[in-house]
Amino acid sequence: MGQEPAIALRGVCKEYRREQIKIPVLTDLKLTVDEGEFLALMGPSGSGKTTLLNLLAGLDRPTTGEVVVHGQDLAQMSEGQIARWRSRNVGFIFQLYNLIPVLTAFENVEMPLLLTSLSKRQRRENVRTALRVVGLEGREDHFPRQLSGGQEQRVAIARAIVTDPYLLVADEPTGDLDRQSAEEILELMEQLHREFQKTIVMVTHDPIAARRASRLLKLDKGKLVGDVIQAQEVAS
Repeated sequence: MGQEPAIALRGVCKEYRREQIKIPVLTDLKLTVDEGEFLALMGPSGSGKTTLLNLLAGLDRPTTGEVVVHGQDLAQMSEGQIARWRSRNVGFIFQLYNLIPVLTAFENVEMPLLLTSLSKRQRRENVRTALRVVGLEGREDHFPRQLSGGQEQRVAIARAIVTDPYLLVADEPTGDLDRQSAEEILELMEQLHREFQKTIVMVTHDPIAARRASRLLKLDKGKLVGDVIQAQEVAS
C-alpha cells in the first residue's frame, strides 16, 4: 500500500450565511497533497484561497465534505481537540508577521512552547535551534522594531517551526517585503521543504514566489481551474 497523503480533501464545500442568503466560497473541492510537498495556491481575490488555507489549518470547518490532515478528519473533531491538534501540528506564517512588539525575538518564538509541557531548558534549546535554522543566531534579544522586515518574517518563521509542526501554512509570506527580502524568505521556505521535509501550503499572488513551490494549484470562484501544474512552469 502507498504512503498516506499529508492532506486529502474530499467533496469539500464551504459557504457562509448573510441573513437568509447563502454565499458559496468553495465548491466540491477534491485535493491530495503528498507528505513533504511544497504547494502554492494562486487565484484572484475572493477565489477562496485563504478559506482553503484556514480549512487545512483547522481554523475553519467545511460546510460539507472531509478535510483529512495527517490522518485526522478535522471536521469530526471537537473545538478542544482541534485546538490541541493545531498547536502540535500546524505552523502559521502570515504576511504581516504578527510579532508582539514588546517581546524580544526569543520571546516571540517561545510563545507557542508556553502551551506545552516542555521545561524551561527544553524551550530555550528549541528556540535557539529555530532561530539558528532561520539565520538569526545572535539576534535573540532584539525587539521587532530593531529588525528589518525580512528579519521580522524570519522570526515569524522561527515561531512557526519551533514546535516542529507537521504542516506549515503560509498566507502571502512575501507580500509585505521588498524583492531581495522576499527572495531570502522564499529560499528559507525551500530549505524547510528540502532539508526538513516539511509539508508547506502557501497562498501567493506572486508568480515568482509560486515558482519556488514544487506544485501550483489555481482557484477561481471557489473551484479548481484545470489540473495542478508544476510551479516551475509559471511565467514570470
